[in-house]
Amino acid sequence: MAFTTQTFLFIFFPISILVYYLAVLLQSKGLFSRMLEKCRVQDLALIGLSSCFYLWACFDDIFRFVIYILMIWFLGKAIEASRKKKYFIVAECEEAPENTKHISLALPVLLLSIVVAVFVLVHFKYTALLTEVWNYLFKDKVAAKSYLAPLGISFITFSAISYLADIYKGKAKAGNFLDCALYLLFFPKVISGPIILWRDFSEQIKLRKASLDLISEGITRVMIGFAKKLILADTFGACIASASGAVDVPSAWGVALLYMLQIYYDFSGYSDIAIGLANVFGFRFHENFNFPYLSTSITEFWRRWHISLGTWFREYIYFPLGGSRRGKGRTILNIAVVFLLTGIWHGAGWTYILWGLINGVCNIIEKLISDKAWYKKTPKIVKWVCTMGVTFFCWELFRFSDISACVQWLKTMFGMVEFANIPYTWQYYFDTRMIVLMIVAMVGATLFGLPKVQNAYQSLIQKSYGYAIRQGIIFVLFVISVLFMINSTYSPFIYFQY
Repeated sequence: MAFTTQTFLFIFFPISILVYYLAVLLQSKGLFSRMLEKCRVQDLALIGLSSCFYLWACFDDIFRFVIYILMIWFLGKAIEASRKKKYFIVAECEEAPENTKHISLALPVLLLSIVVAVFVLVHFKYTALLTEVWNYLFKDKVAAKSYLAPLGISFITFSAISYLADIYKGKAKAGNFLDCALYLLFFPKVISGPIILWRDFSEQIKLRKASLDLISEGITRVMIGFAKKLILADTFGACIASASGAVDVPSAWGVALLYMLQIYYDFSGYSDIAIGLANVFGFRFHENFNFPYLSTSITEFWRRWHISLGTWFREYIYFPLGGSRRGKGRTILNIAVVFLLTGIWHGAGWTYILWGLINGVCNIIEKLISDKAWYKKTPKIVKWVCTMGVTFFCWELFRFSDISACVQWLKTMFGMVEFANIPYTWQYYFDTRMIVLMIVAMVGATLFGLPKVQNAYQSLIQKSYGYAIRQGIIFVLFVISVLFMINSTYSPFIYFQY
C-alpha cells in the first residue's frame, strides 16, 4: 500500500488514527487503564496497524517479516547479554591478579548478527549480481537465480543493523519484543525510510506524547508531501516515460532535467509524508532533505540529500573504520568504501556502483583540495554550477538499469545519435504547463531554501494571518494533488525499489 493512493488516504489513514487514539484513550482513562497501560495497548495498536499496512503491500512477505523480527530481537538480546557477562583468562601464573584478562563475546556476537542480517539482504537482492561477477572472474556459466525481494528489505536491514549496533555500543537497550517489532514494522518508515536510528526511536517509545500542535504539524507535512509527489514528481515522471524513445536533442536534455527534479520531489515528498505520519502518532523524526540542490560541493550535497542514509553510513561504517582520525590516506580509503557501499545499497547493477564511485571520487577530490587557496577563492556560483553538473549527469546513471542504455541516452543528448523518425519534438513534451511546473520545481528546490527567504518565511508564519495564508495555500495544493491522484494512473515512489 503506497501513501499516495485512495485506499491509504480515505480508508487506512482515517482508520489508523481512530484505532490508535481510541487505544490511547482507553489506556489513559478507561476502566482498566492500568492493565491496558501495562499491556501497552497503544503500541499493540500501532504494531497491528503496521502489520496490516505491510500485509496489504505484500501478503506473502509479512510472515517472513515476523520471523525476521523475532530473529533480530533474539540476536539483540544475545548481544546485550554478552556485554554484561565477562570471561576471565589467566595467563602464566594463575595466582597473579595482574595477569588476569577480561574478555567479552559481545563483538563476535555482533559480527555474527550483522552477517545474518546482511545475508538476508544479499540473498534476495544481490544473488544475480554476484553470479554475474562469479561467471566473469572464473569463466563459469552458473545460472543466475532471481528472487523477489521483500518490500523495503534495504531499509529494514539498515534499521536492523542500527538496532544491533546501538545495543552493542550501549547507546540503547534491546527492549522487549514489542519494542523491536514496533521499531522495524512502524509503517511510516518501513518501506522507504527515513532510516531512524534505534537509539533515537527507542527514546520515544515510552516518552512520546501526542498533542494537537504536533498532529496539526504532521497533517500539514503530509499535505506538502502529497503535493510534491502527485503534482510535481508524477507529472514529470509521466513526461519522462512518454519521451523514452526516439527524441531530439532538446527533449533529451529536458528529460534529464525532469528526472533530476522528479527524484528530488518524489523522495523528499515521501519523506515529508513519513515524517508527518510519525508526528500524528507522537513520534518526531529528523529531517531527511535540506535543499540539496543548493549545494556548492558534492560533500555538501551528501549532507543535505537523504540525510538519514548519510547519518547511518557515518555512524556504522565511516566512524568504525576510523573516520578521519587515522591520517589522510586512511580517510580517503574510508570515504571510498562508504560510497562504494552506498552505490551497491541502492541497486544490484553496475550503473549504481559507478554512480556511487563517481560521488566518492568527487568527495575525495574535494577533501584533498579544500585547503587550497585557489579553491577557497573560487566563487560559490562556480562551485554550485560544477556540483549541479556532476549531480545532473550522475542521476542519468541512476535512471537506467544498465550502462549501455545510459550511454545511448547521453549520446542522444550530445547529438551523437541520429534517428530515422522522431515522432515528436521538444514542443510536444514541454508545453506551457510543463514549463511552468518545471520553473516552480526549480524555484522550490533552490531559491526557497536560501537563508534570507527561509527567514522571511518563518517570520511570516509566526503571524496569525501569515500562518492562515500558508495553511490555505497548502490545503488548496493538497486538494489539487488529490484530484491528480484520482484522475491519473498509479505511480509508485522511486525508492520503493530499494
